[in-house]
Amino acid sequence: MEIATKKYRDTSWDFVQANTKTYTHCFHNYPAMMIPQVAERLITEFGKNAALLFDPYCGTGTSLVEANLKGINAIGTDLNPLARLVALAKTTILNIQILDLYLKEFNDFIFKLLFGLGKPNVVVSNFKNIDYWFDKNIQKRLAIIKHFIEKIEDNKIKNFFLVAFSETVRDCSWTRNGEFKLYRISEKQRQKFNPDVFSIMLNKLSRNKKGLIEYIEVVKNKRVFTKIYDFNTVYEKKHIPEETVDLVVTSPPYGDSRTTVAYGQFSRLSNQWIGIDEANHVDKKLMGGNIRKNFEKFGINIVDDVLTEISKLDEKRAMEVYSFYKDYYKSIKNVASLIKKNGFACYVVGNRKVKGVTLPTDEITKSFFESNGFLHIETMIRSIPNKRMPKRNSPTNQMGVTDNTMNYEYIVIMEKIKA
Repeated sequence: MEIATKKYRDTSWDFVQANTKTYTHCFHNYPAMMIPQVAERLITEFGKNAALLFDPYCGTGTSLVEANLKGINAIGTDLNPLARLVALAKTTILNIQILDLYLKEFNDFIFKLLFGLGKPNVVVSNFKNIDYWFDKNIQKRLAIIKHFIEKIEDNKIKNFFLVAFSETVRDCSWTRNGEFKLYRISEKQRQKFNPDVFSIMLNKLSRNKKGLIEYIEVVKNKRVFTKIYDFNTVYEKKHIPEETVDLVVTSPPYGDSRTTVAYGQFSRLSNQWIGIDEANHVDKKLMGGNIRKNFEKFGINIVDDVLTEISKLDEKRAMEVYSFYKDYYKSIKNVASLIKKNGFACYVVGNRKVKGVTLPTDEITKSFFESNGFLHIETMIRSIPNKRMPKRNSPTNQMGVTDNTMNYEYIVIMEKIKA
């Protein structure tokens, strides 16, 4: 019996008024995050008997959290160290009584500082361009917080503090926080900019504790695990045996990080303050980060045709797009091999524009999976009311000439029919 396939607009997936900061989803902003309502619904509809969920581009762990809330084990991988840190903290159960002791100690520590009862001997981080992004007084206060965190011996508690610190770093920097790339605010804005560093940190800790308590109340008796790795699915599929994954729920990058959503740029300042090596090179490691020198046809018309169209306009941009899709295909091939027969892959993708040409990533995703033994079940189209990402770009690179980028997402549902 042939199963009908379809692609349609469904406003019930928009979740316009939904609270996207429930449970530990409140922990940290991040570019182009999948909202929890989408992940939850996909897990409910396509993971009814699932024991293991995998997210090959897990970011800060939205699908991992939602899997655990439903009693499903979860594995995620991501190449961005900050994303892994946040995902780990969001899925780690802490002893709240012990956490409270550290929170009280931190409150007392800040209180003594504010009233001149303590002067910690701290060293301000000295990474490249720190003075470009941070006022000197802000640097000192951030260094004081980092000094406290470094003395925490319990790594799980330390991670909890580091996540709040990471967001505090960005909020106290001279970056335009509405942007996903690094842009500095104007000199006039910098002169008026005087954030209360300690209060920001304390508020984030309090907010995150509340979300963590909500999360723990649901998952504490479910006996689930979450594992987070840093392997690159373009080249590897380690840690997960083949045909053991019941469900993949993920939102892959929409394009190469340099020209689309710059995850590395967004995370750079936090990574530098935390002390993560090679903080400036994250974007190069992601899909499409290494530009290939020669075309090889995919043998799939929908992708080959769009690459030909772009190459007529700009060969360099065509090669960048090709490099991304080449990595994307290799990643999908590896991910496909991990999924059980009759398991599902749910990919939430966006169709961006390059040189004015719309890239049909939803159809390309469908074709890539079909070439690896999957059947297309359906594609739902949702608007993007609350994702942190650009709505316009400059496809021609001409000053002042902009175009719409992505106002819709495509939820592509594939089922594995061949082992």
